[in-house]
Amino acid sequence: MSDTLVVSGQVDTSKRTWLITSGCVGAAGAAAVAVPFVSSFQPSEKAKAAGAAVEADISALKPGEKMTVEWRGKPVWIVRRTPEQLASLNETENQLADPKSERKPSELTPEYARNQARSIKPEVLVAVGICSHLGCSPSEKFQTGAQPSLPDDWHGGFLCPCHGSTFDMAGRVFKNKPAPDNLEIPPHMYLSDSKLLIGEDKKA
Repeated sequence: MSDTLVVSGQVDTSKRTWLITSGCVGAAGAAAVAVPFVSSFQPSEKAKAAGAAVEADISALKPGEKMTVEWRGKPVWIVRRTPEQLASLNETENQLADPKSERKPSELTPEYARNQARSIKPEVLVAVGICSHLGCSPSEKFQTGAQPSLPDDWHGGFLCPCHGSTFDMAGRVFKNKPAPDNLEIPPHMYLSDSKLLIGEDKKA
C-alpha cells in the first residue's frame, strides 16, 4: 500500500509540474500578446507629445551665440545675430538662390519671416537646423574670411559638411549648391522679450 502511495505521489508531482509549466507558458504568451497591443498606443501618444509647442528662454543668449531646442524631433536653432552679421545679409543677396524666400513660402517661411533677416525681430534667427538637400544638419560657421570648404569672402553662416551646401546668416542657401531651398523657419512667436514659443504663432 505504501508503494501505491509513492506512485500516486509521483503522479501528483508530475501533474503539478506540468500545470505550473503550462501556467508559466500561458502567462508568457499572454504577455507577448499584450506587449504589441499596448505598444500600438505609443506612437500616437509620442506623436502628440512631439508635435507640442516648445518654449525657449533666450535671456542668456548673447550676440553671436546659438542655442538649440528640439521641436517635433527636429533641431531648431536660435541665433542672436550681431550687427555685423545682420549687415552681412546685404553682402550675400546676389549670391543666393532664393534671397526673398519665394520658393515654397507656405512650407518653409511664414509670412512674418519673409524679409531679409527671415525673422520677427531682426537680431534673432529661428530656423530648423536641417539641410534641404538630404536632411543632414549643417554646422555653424560664424567666423568670417577664408576657411576650408568656404569661399575667401565668407561673411558667416552655415555649412552642410555632407555635400557642401552653404547658407548665410539668415539660413538662405547660396546658388549652385545641392540644397534646393533655404532652411525652414518654423512657426514661432514671442511670449515676452526673453521667451519664444516654437511651434505656434498668433494665427495658429
